[in-house]
Amino acid sequence: MPRATNNVAARQRRKKILKAAKGYRLGKSRLYATAKDQVEKSWQYAYRDRRAKKRTFRRLWIARINAACRLSGVSYSVFMNALKKAEVGLDRKVLADMAVQNPAGFADLVKQVTA
Repeated sequence: MPRATNNVAARQRRKKILKAAKGYRLGKSRLYATAKDQVEKSWQYAYRDRRAKKRTFRRLWIARINAACRLSGVSYSVFMNALKKAEVGLDRKVLADMAVQNPAGFADLVKQVTA
């Protein structure tokens, strides 16, 4: 009995990789072996950077909250501690947005929790 290869599945596998490699330069978008290597590396970067994005945004929010707190004469750590003690359930994303969009409201919040 002759050997049967599953050409359909193999072709689908290769097409999936080459489709993911569209836009890459030179052989990385045309040659299966190099495209496969680059796509796998790209997926690693994407996985890593989805996590790094969360850290980056948290740093941005903290910087914005700190800047707004300093305008009210309070440090970031004192303000966050006062929020915890007052049991205010706002997260850093909301606080940073408030600091940028509504500085007067943020200043009132700072006065309320630190008083």
